[in-house]
Amino acid sequence: MTTVDYSASNVALWNAVVQMGIIAATILFANLLRRRFKFIRMSMMPTAVLGGLILLAVKVVMDKCFGVTFLNNIFLEKLTYHGIAIGFIAMSLRVPEKDEKQAMNHVGLRSGATIVSSYMIQGIFGLTISLGLAYTVMPSLFKAAGVLLPLGYGQGPGQANNTGSVYQNDWGFAGGRSFGLAIAAAGYLSACIVGVWYMNHLLRKGKIKKIDQEVSDGKVTVDRFQHRDEMPVAESLDRLSIQFALVLIVYLITYLATWGITAGLSAISEGLGKTLNGLLWGFNFMIGSGVAIGTRVLLKNLKKHRVMEKQYQNNYLLARISGLAFDIMIIAGIASIDIEDLKGLWLPFALMVIAGATVTLFNLKYICKRIYPTYYYEGLMSMYGMMTGTISSGVLLLREVDPQLETPAANNLVIGSSFAILLGAPLLVLIGMAPKSAMMTWITLGIMVAYYILLLLIACGGSKKRRAAVQETTEA
Repeated sequence: MTTVDYSASNVALWNAVVQMGIIAATILFANLLRRRFKFIRMSMMPTAVLGGLILLAVKVVMDKCFGVTFLNNIFLEKLTYHGIAIGFIAMSLRVPEKDEKQAMNHVGLRSGATIVSSYMIQGIFGLTISLGLAYTVMPSLFKAAGVLLPLGYGQGPGQANNTGSVYQNDWGFAGGRSFGLAIAAAGYLSACIVGVWYMNHLLRKGKIKKIDQEVSDGKVTVDRFQHRDEMPVAESLDRLSIQFALVLIVYLITYLATWGITAGLSAISEGLGKTLNGLLWGFNFMIGSGVAIGTRVLLKNLKKHRVMEKQYQNNYLLARISGLAFDIMIIAGIASIDIEDLKGLWLPFALMVIAGATVTLFNLKYICKRIYPTYYYEGLMSMYGMMTGTISSGVLLLREVDPQLETPAANNLVIGSSFAILLGAPLLVLIGMAPKSAMMTWITLGIMVAYYILLLLIACGGSKKRRAAVQETTEA
């Protein structure tokens, strides 16, 4: 009979607990710094980003100065990978509110086109830089490296981690994973530094009024916490347990679906399987979102036909689960960056970071002025924060110009993201095409230019009279 060793010598037993404890302590320490120091609050850097940077710095110091492996990079990579999928599943399971459904009939499509157009313009400049360097001063540079700019800036560390890993493991991009994560971390800094600088610029010109205080929406009303059709709080099974169960069941189905698809592709064609399998596993969060939306529709129909009496999703708790997953994903993703992997990549990294921050701002200035004429600055700052960081950094910038979130700008981020999943689907194909050959990289660049033009027509198309009518209806 074998017995389990519960002592500290059983590394496999205690490793996850120790790693998570370090991450938890870092999040609390970063939150303390943000609360205590005004200049950190004014920078609007998300707590998870600050925590990730602190962990990264400590990890490098411990390794270089003391030769101590402070954190397990493999464990951090797993947290990043699973965190993004769980976060998106929890978001997709939420039941849309009535005002969200109405908004989808107005500026949702245009907001989605704006988001994906930012991906395209970032990808265009990213590929232009990587191709330009590869054919001049850096012939050994991975030509498709520029694809990681829209994934890091526009979609965050989760996607940059996944695609960077695929490019590194399957296509030979040495340091690809750390390169993507470093771009994602720089994106957050762009949201904070460039976003704050531009707001101060607008303030000096008298375009906006700066609110020098933190605004909290921490009050949780009964209506917000419990919908009238939901299962009652006084149940034998805790409501939070039900939300976790729904999320994990959907994630299990996602795993089985992805496994089935990849196994089928490999059976049909080994070459096709090699091309798409890594990409599908890397973007399993999108499959998870689709499964979650399907689950949400199924549950709605079961309730509609009285097979179920109560609504089991709780939007408030699902939002908290997604927030937790994204915070862990961000801090683990940044902390897992391997500085050594970036050797020889600092030039393309610096050029892409600068280009990403600049072209994103000018692209959004052009579009937002046309689709958000009655709340241009609110729409611009929220979109810029999201397109260089995540939706949370978009809301942080928005609150500086719209503290009470009175404009539809915050809602546009959520609804626009739903449309962006559909409009951004071609990006998956482009990600798979770009690394195959130099010719395919050039073709990818050409397709991005053409699709960018189409997205501009979707976002800014229509008469001024029609756009004004849309805005009046949305605000009403």
